[in-house]
Amino acid sequence: MRIISYNLQKHRAATELDALVEEHAAGVLCLQEADVTALPESIGGLVLAEATRENRLGLAVYYRADMYRAVESRVLSLKKSLHDRMLRPAHERVVAVRLHDIDDGYDFVAASFHASPLTALNSLRRHQIRVALQQLSSMGEALPTVMVGDYNYPVFKESLGQTMRRRGYMLTISDAHTYTRYRVFRGHYDFATSVGCRIDQVHTLPQGRSDHRPILVTATPARASQVRGDGERSHRSV
Repeated sequence: MRIISYNLQKHRAATELDALVEEHAAGVLCLQEADVTALPESIGGLVLAEATRENRLGLAVYYRADMYRAVESRVLSLKKSLHDRMLRPAHERVVAVRLHDIDDGYDFVAASFHASPLTALNSLRRHQIRVALQQLSSMGEALPTVMVGDYNYPVFKESLGQTMRRRGYMLTISDAHTYTRYRVFRGHYDFATSVGCRIDQVHTLPQGRSDHRPILVTATPARASQVRGDGERSHRSV
């Protein structure tokens, strides 16, 4: 699987998506901070599977229809932060799609995730991640799952990684910083949480118009019968 995740910074980087998908031969595209009312039905040969509906800036997942078939999609609401409550409701923070690989015959779940902003506590973001993964696991028993996006978790990632491992998941960060706009906030914000997959690489792509750099996640799903059983490896896991 080749999955691109990109926070568009209030839709500013939307014009880059066709070229990005084609250049990196992505099979799945996960977006955050997109104006969903302006999203096309197709981007770089990928078709829209699902998008949020109620957020001012939302999430979306696209997939390559000649490789995968969409079996099920869900939009998940998560606990709000104080920032969400005071400014604008943003409770739809996950878009998940169960995809069927047409050639190899297995199913997996791909999800786009956007955690609450830095004004919230890490404890809230950990709660959001935990609930999101619990909800994704209900889309199919022991399915390979990759949740990518903007985790807004630049510090204490090691502790988050330990928490994820105790729950059977692997947290994998990218090979370079993904947020570079303000020096004090620079760091790894965009990464992947997975189960039942070998994460081969999480590569940070060049800066575009967004304040986030996109990431390219290359993953090899295990068969459903092997999930949680063969010890995942990763490019850079914490």
